[in-house]
Formats: sequence, C-alpha cells, structure tokens
Amino acid sequence: MKRNAFDADMELFRDNARKFFQKEIAPNWERWREAGMVDREAFLKAGEAGLLCIWADEAYGGLGLKDFRYEQILIEENARYGDSGFFMSMHSRMFGPYIGNFGTEEQKQRFLPGCITGESILAIAMTEPDAGSDLAGMKSRAEDRGDHWLLNGQKTFISNGILADVVIVAAKTDPENSHGVTLFLVERGMQGFERGRNLKKMGLKSQDTAELFFKDVKIPKANVLGQVNGGFYHLMQGLAEERLIAATGNIAGAAYALDLTKNYVQERKVFGKPLSKFQNTRFKLAELDMEVDMGWAYLDKAVEAHNAGELSPVDAARVKLFSSELFGRAVDEGVQLHGGNGYMEEYPICRLYQDERIGRIAAGTSEIMKEIISRDILG
Repeated sequence: MKRNAFDADMELFRDNARKFFQKEIAPNWERWREAGMVDREAFLKAGEAGLLCIWADEAYGGLGLKDFRYEQILIEENARYGDSGFFMSMHSRMFGPYIGNFGTEEQKQRFLPGCITGESILAIAMTEPDAGSDLAGMKSRAEDRGDHWLLNGQKTFISNGILADVVIVAAKTDPENSHGVTLFLVERGMQGFERGRNLKKMGLKSQDTAELFFKDVKIPKANVLGQVNGGFYHLMQGLAEERLIAATGNIAGAAYALDLTKNYVQERKVFGKPLSKFQNTRFKLAELDMEVDMGWAYLDKAVEAHNAGELSPVDAARVKLFSSELFGRAVDEGVQLHGGNGYMEEYPICRLYQDERIGRIAAGTSEIMKEIISRDILG
C-alpha cells in the first residue's frame, strides 16, 4: 500500500537525508562497531547538513521544522541506510527538546546552537543501578547550597554517555516527596563528574552506553533545567514522543529486515530451486509483508495525532508495543530464512537481529506497555 503521509518537500528532504546517510554514515559502521562508538565527526557532519535539532527556531540556528514527520524521515532513513548505533535522533529529538521546552532563554542561547551544529552532544541520565523505570526509587541527590546545588549519585545505561558534552541529569531534590526530582545541565569538565566504562552490549555496538558518576559536583543555579522538584513531570511530558521515536525505528527496522530476507531467499537455492519458491518461505514473508504494511499505516496515523497534540500516553504505548514486537518477529524470521548465514555478522540480518533486541526494552518494556494499556481498558 502506498504511503501518502509526506508531501513533495518532505520527499526532497528524504532524498537529501538518504544521500547523507549513504555517504557519511554507512561506510563507517564496521569501524564504529569495533571501536564501540561513532566518531564525533559524525555529529559535526550531521550538523553541517542541517539535520540536527531541526525543530529549533532559526534564532538558535535551527530550521524551525516542528512537524514530527521530518524527524520521522531521518529515523527511517538512518535505520536503512545509516547505522542504528548513530543516535542522532536521540540527541536531536529526545534530548534536545528538554532544553527547548523547559530551558530559560539564556539556556537556549547558551546550549542550543552547539547542539544544532553537532559541536555539543547531548545525553540524559535517569537510569540507576537499582532504579530503572522506577524514578521514585532514584538515589541520586542534589542539595541546595545557596548559590549552587551539590550533586551526588551514579547513573548507568546512559546513551551517548562517553561522547556527551552536556548531560541532563535527574536527581532527587525533595527527599520527602517520591516525585521530588529536578533536572540539571551537567557540562563536560565539571569537577566531580566522571565517566565509567563504555558498556559492552548485545547489539548497537557502535553506540556508546556508559556509567556516569557524580561526586560533590557543584551545579550553578543557572544550570537548573525547568522547575525545581518538577523534573518528574517534565520527564513524563516527553514519554509519548519518546515511544513514537522508538516505534518509528522499529517499523523502519522491520521493513528493512523484510527486504533483506526477500532479496536473500530469491537468490539462495535449495534442492535446485530458489528458496523463495517454497511455500513455507512464501507464507512467512506474506505474513510479515502484511504486518509491516499495517505498521506503516498505524505509525503514520500516530504521527498525525502527535502533530495535532492528540497522541495519548496509552496510544503511544500501543504503537510502541506493536512495533517492537513486529520488529522482533521480522528479524527472527529473517535469520531463520537465512539459515546458517543469518548467524554470521557479515550478513546485515545478523547485526539487525542483535540491534533489535533492545526494542522491546528501551522506552518502556513490552510488559510496561501492556500494563499501561490494560489499565486503560480494565481500570
């Protein structure tokens, strides 16, 4: 089914984005996977191409493209033609808007231009060793010392954790209130801010994921992001879009897995004929083709609702759950139909299988998505 979600300007934007990913990102994926992170230069080139924080106003150096469909295009093209470990959209659309939405004018002037050029890479630090999705269990603390805040704590599984120049850190600031959390802008070089290991992962091996440590870090009052004790609610406001971002990558990844497998089974011969001639192969791919087509329609409808300000947390959970489970099925069937070759990293389906597994965990596990949906329908 032909998608009608994008106009001519958007398709031109897609064409330019595709060329960028093919030229600047795809040739480096193997080296980056071995190194455990992408080059900083990748962000600088994305900034030079005008692809970072495209929602930001021109006053800060952005393009002012508020329509989520433009970011959707970037996520889709990176999934197929770039490197899934290049977390450009996480920097741009998941982290950057916290500054855009909750920052003071001084903070926007100070931080956004560097985020747009790629000179300043962003991360957000919520997860802790003993507190994953449960922000109420957070142990990191920040104390008001009059002219500054004193931050202590530890974070883990922080995407862009090694490369980040600015980290949005969530810390408890009201011990008597389980939701008494404040966001702080912690900058590279602040005394007491240290990075631990670049964690070794099952997939997304070119994406740096780190432990972060904060020991008596003095945070200027000018680096408080949003309202004091309002951080929990600031984080909740970004969840629907975060899950939409994840869903976009999931559907794009499932479509890519399907195409890889279709191409392979048409070339691979078994018992003297192409694997694509066997009924089992044909039926498996027919089912996936149908589901991917439904996935695109579901995703585009969710993006339309999001642009109108009507995407509810429950609907975001639905599209995230559906898309992540579909991506899982697509790569699993893909590896199976590739046979032994599917287990070899030289084949893209193998790398895609490894990278996909986080999809049913990140931005809220499938179990949490089901709980959100079940509360809506059952109370």
